[in-house]
Amino acid sequence: MMSLKNKKILIIIGGGISAYKALDLIRLLKKNNVTIKSILTKSGKEFVTPLSVTTLTDSKTFEDIFDNNYNPEIDHISLSRWADLIIVLPTTANFMTKLSIGKAEDLATTVLLASNKDILLVPAMNVRMWLHKATQKNLKTLQDYGYNFIGPEKGEMACGEFGEGKMSSPRQIYSYLKNYFNEKNLVKNKNFSAVVTAGPTREYLDPVRYISNESSGKQGYEVAIALKKLGIKTKLIAGPSNLVSSKNLEIKKITSAKEMMNEVKKCLPVDIAVCAAAVSDFKPITKNKNKIKKNQNINKINLVKTDDILGYLSKNNKARPKIVVGFSAETENVIHNSKLKIKEKYCDLIVANDVSKKNMGFNSDYNKVSIIDIKGKVKSIPKNKKSFIANSIARIILDKLLVNDKNIN
Repeated sequence: MMSLKNKKILIIIGGGISAYKALDLIRLLKKNNVTIKSILTKSGKEFVTPLSVTTLTDSKTFEDIFDNNYNPEIDHISLSRWADLIIVLPTTANFMTKLSIGKAEDLATTVLLASNKDILLVPAMNVRMWLHKATQKNLKTLQDYGYNFIGPEKGEMACGEFGEGKMSSPRQIYSYLKNYFNEKNLVKNKNFSAVVTAGPTREYLDPVRYISNESSGKQGYEVAIALKKLGIKTKLIAGPSNLVSSKNLEIKKITSAKEMMNEVKKCLPVDIAVCAAAVSDFKPITKNKNKIKKNQNINKINLVKTDDILGYLSKNNKARPKIVVGFSAETENVIHNSKLKIKEKYCDLIVANDVSKKNMGFNSDYNKVSIIDIKGKVKSIPKNKKSFIANSIARIILDKLLVNDKNIN
């Protein structure tokens, strides 16, 4: 396990009775050679003093975006660029609301909105406030934006009530940080790579007609972005869609299943393969050179199966990725059919989703999936935005990859 030595953390102290725990966390991090800068919000000053924070961090405590002692080297942009990670504690219900709507009214919220680094939110509030629908809605929104959370924990609160809402302890946060940086370092040193397929394929009958499906490619795109965010070199192979790809993501556009198979082969060897594309199962044996006319009286179209990309990757002993993930788009008996598929394809994980629902799956921003491993163990992820689902899938893939890699080594 690596140490936190020389890591740079920006701590934003919010307004809440748990703010005093920020001082304990600062003391713990400084003891482990972490460099800390801090922002104390206006409400945070009601609970801890700037002098206390400055003394413990051995650094200026920033408070106001319009500081009389303005230093052009330290503004809301450079503060976020300086840090390896930003922590907000305690994160109150009010602060979560501000972040969820993109409000930038002070130094703290402006830094967070301008940040290009990972942000850890540490919620602390009354149990009823935490469970309120508005707070839970904000939680989902912030998770979708890519914010990380630790806690809240169950326990007795300052108000005397008991339940979920208590801030995680400095020790718990410290443990989280050690694991976070350890994982970042492992991924960086391993130089992992991934290929992700997404979207539909088109198998043309003639120059204007084709066999395809309703896939938008959104879930595959999001998985590729999520893997990229984890530090994994990722290439996306995408069928026809209207989605705009991230400028930081390497992408290859294709049309047919055969083209997708050829591009996947070019990517090998890789550590991870995620087959999220809804590949057309069949294609015409022959494609008409010209448009088929109504008066041609065609009674049937002869079809043949397309290339089995998932099966090829899973059973390719020479260049098999360490982790192969398939997607199972089902309309009935979703779990049962997906368990059969993982045995048939012999992949490591299957992401099962019900595409019969109009408000989820194909052509929707939302999804609800179950992730099944080779032993038949099922982990269900409730309905959420596809970006959140993708982050969960990417995390499971990385955890499995790190375990496998450790066992191999």
